Amino acid sequence: MTTSAANPQRLDPYKNFKFRVKWDGKYVAGISKVSPLRRTTEVRTFRSGGDPSASRKLPGRTEYEAITLERGVTNDHAFEQWANKVWMLGAGLGSEVSLSDFRKDIRLELLNEAGQLVIAYNIFRCWVSEYQALPDLDSNADAVAIEHIKLENEGWERDLSVVPPAEPSFTIPPNT
Repeated sequence: MTTSAANPQRLDPYKNFKFRVKWDGKYVAGISKVSPLRRTTEVRTFRSGGDPSASRKLPGRTEYEAITLERGVTNDHAFEQWANKVWMLGAGLGSEVSLSDFRKDIRLELLNEAGQLVIAYNIFRCWVSEYQALPDLDSNADAVAIEHIKLENEGWERDLSVVPPAEPSFTIPPNT
């Protein structure tokens, strides 16, 4: 098993429940779930007329899947405000979409158990393709009301300038 140069004693993978999301220079409150960052590259096959019966494979177009962010419904309007930049009913002819700023770059940060930044991804040219303001409402349920946005994006990359901090090692004193 390999270890990080910054944390040579760490063998455990990071947990998936400590993270934060930032856009417009601010952390967005209350995000409880982020879908995976996933990209898929199409496989193109070709065969030259004089080749044996085996085909060759080449990489084709790469697609980046949409990312979904979820959080409990609160008085924070960040999701709705961004969704309204893409489409706002009743805004008037020609002003339904805010063409100058409906796309945003966002940052997804993964934290270790101590709340320290260990991995970050920059996600480029995101825009809201789906917005759910309220879930199904059920007077017999015992659930939290969740809102979500689905973000189309044009790619992401890991921020290699983020280096995990050295984790302290602890020595247990002997019983005296």
